[in-house]
Amino acid sequence: MAKGLDVRANEKNFIELKEYIDSIRHSQGLLMQTLHKAQEIFGYLPIEVQKFISTELDIPLSEVYGVTTFYTQFSTEPKGKHKIGVCLGTACYVKGAQQILDKLSKELKVEVGQTTKDNLFTLEATRCLGCCGLAPVMMIDQDVYGKLDPKNIPEILAKYNDRG
Repeated sequence: MAKGLDVRANEKNFIELKEYIDSIRHSQGLLMQTLHKAQEIFGYLPIEVQKFISTELDIPLSEVYGVTTFYTQFSTEPKGKHKIGVCLGTACYVKGAQQILDKLSKELKVEVGQTTKDNLFTLEATRCLGCCGLAPVMMIDQDVYGKLDPKNIPEILAKYNDRG
């Protein structure tokens, strides 16, 4: 679990969010719009941001939290700069996707659903990516990699390593 958001260090982000809320205050779907904007600003929706939204919109925190955790497009944990999605659909699974996922987990030193300590990568398991003929498949951001072999994972990751 990530440590709490540093509210002082994010003061400008809170001001930006408040200005946004004020600009749409009389719109319909205020909570969803605000959650989308908050995630755009902060990168995720930690409890501190949810409390702020609750106060600003005069909506119970339980409702804000319920919506945040119900919809998969919202995240309560920080995401990495690069999102890796490994397809675990039937075709990919049969062709070795679990070994790809295991290799990524080992290389990145994270479990599925986690983000690397340097916030460079988030590793996720996905369902069918629609590339069954290329199984096993993974996506890094919008780049598709097919017919994967675990031994090629370090080379692929190196393309996204900002330190290199």
